[in-house]
Amino acid sequence: MVSLNPKILEKNGKKQFVILTYEEFSKIRKELEDYEDLCLFRETKQREAEASTISLKEAKKKLNLD
Repeated sequence: MVSLNPKILEKNGKKQFVILTYEEFSKIRKELEDYEDLCLFRETKQREAEASTISLKEAKKKLNLD
């Protein structure tokens, strides 16, 4: 979990901007990248679960590696 200490700036009484240290920003960006990777991995894993497979022995035979 990323610990944040944001500074919130208001304009006309409404929250408009957030200021973070570069270190906090970098941590958030890394977390988001990891999350995107995880989502992509899960999607790929789901698609591959339905894919047909062959045994190693069959693959070697098809590739003439016996």
